[in-house]
Amino acid sequence: MSHSFPNLSAAEAALQINNGQTVAFSGFTPAGAPKDIPKAIAARAKEAHQAGQPYRIGVITGASTGKSLDGALAQAEAILFRTPYQNNPDLRKSINEGRTTFFDMHLSMLPQAVRYGFLGPVHWAVVEACNVSDSGEITLTSSVGAAPTFSHVADRIFIELNRYHPASLLGLHDIYEPADPPFRQPLPLCRADQRIGAPVIKVDPGKIAGIVETNAADEVGSFAEISGTTARIGDNVARFLAGERKRGLIPKEFLPVQSGVGDTANAVLKSMGECPDIPIFDMHTEVIQDAVIALMKAGKVRFAGGCSLTVSPPVLRDIYDSLDFFRPRLLLRPQEISNSPEIIRRLGIISINTAIEVDIGGNVNSTHVLGRNIMSGIGGSGDFARNAFLSIFTCPSTAKGGKISTIVPMVSHLDSSEHSVQIIITDQGVADQRGKSPMQRARAIIENCAHPDYRGLLTDYVALAGSSHSPQTLSDAFALHLTFSKEGDMRRAVFR
Repeated sequence: MSHSFPNLSAAEAALQINNGQTVAFSGFTPAGAPKDIPKAIAARAKEAHQAGQPYRIGVITGASTGKSLDGALAQAEAILFRTPYQNNPDLRKSINEGRTTFFDMHLSMLPQAVRYGFLGPVHWAVVEACNVSDSGEITLTSSVGAAPTFSHVADRIFIELNRYHPASLLGLHDIYEPADPPFRQPLPLCRADQRIGAPVIKVDPGKIAGIVETNAADEVGSFAEISGTTARIGDNVARFLAGERKRGLIPKEFLPVQSGVGDTANAVLKSMGECPDIPIFDMHTEVIQDAVIALMKAGKVRFAGGCSLTVSPPVLRDIYDSLDFFRPRLLLRPQEISNSPEIIRRLGIISINTAIEVDIGGNVNSTHVLGRNIMSGIGGSGDFARNAFLSIFTCPSTAKGGKISTIVPMVSHLDSSEHSVQIIITDQGVADQRGKSPMQRARAIIENCAHPDYRGLLTDYVALAGSSHSPQTLSDAFALHLTFSKEGDMRRAVFR
């Protein structure tokens, strides 16, 4: 049966989404996130509020999105709840002020939680696409994320047909959705470059309620220039990995790499690419960013599979202009596959993620400032850290001009425990936690990763613990945090 989907304006689509309904949006970072329909929903919410009427929707996505989605909806006070991850300043402020309900989730678990019904019914999916056939075959744009699950679970679907992204992207995506228990089978992915699914999402065309045509670039910002601190972190990572390979603790062929997103991650990848003792390698990751594309063009990265092309606009345009070059070197997958513990363990991923703070026991806080205010969310760092061949966390040794030590006695919020974290790397050096007792870990982290301004303080803290198995003293565990809250500088901390 042939279908002709109605063409709608974004405002007409928004009128069909009712107060209290749950909407699942495509996108993984701003890449592939809808733009016009969320802005229209925000406008509708503002009109309703001005008229004294309630209007808020539940918002589920693959990860963070852009200003036209999370930003616009947060500014309009239009979000009933939000999961699993965010990175928008307006939304973050609303969450931390208690005006928006947010719950953090491991990104690998989000799609199955939606299918299992744990998050309630999904009334609408809003999916950005570069093409849709009359038979219901959807070709996505610059990300996959959880769009396949959203499309299959939602009652109805709106398509944002974004002409900025060429229809020739067909074949860049590998859409595979596992069966749910008790019928799930092993995931048949054994190499980073292996294709296991379809190039499109296939849905009942009767579910597609309409198409909104747009032409808008992804709202991905540019990355900062590499600083002296991030360059030192990158060089420390590269030297460590080269040394492990030389020792025979990493296969001479090397292993696929997962890297978080951001300025530090870009610096790490650049250093790895410039290191002569690290061979050409593959990426099996979430976010493919600018540094990956640069290394691919330089012949240092052979292949990259991930959830999204989270690259700056000029780099995305370069990819689209050179699809013949990139097509055999790039593949976009659902987050349920890229972040699958089964796949991460099987492929032997070298996982490199960023911490906000690390304590002397090797525990990592990736999400909260001073234990209270969330920054973004755990994202996929827990998926990879717990299952990686090598689990590395990086961070600068200090923040706020030296007023904050990122190495603390006890993290103010725990995301990845000492049992999942193997290597800590800062601009000061490398602390290898493998095979070490809590006291040995504490000494290694203080000596190698803490800034010199804080080593004495942290050493004094360890001395307070005496001969205990874990060097912790509860009465002083948060002395550095409390001192910063009161005096604005952790260096002024005094232990009782």
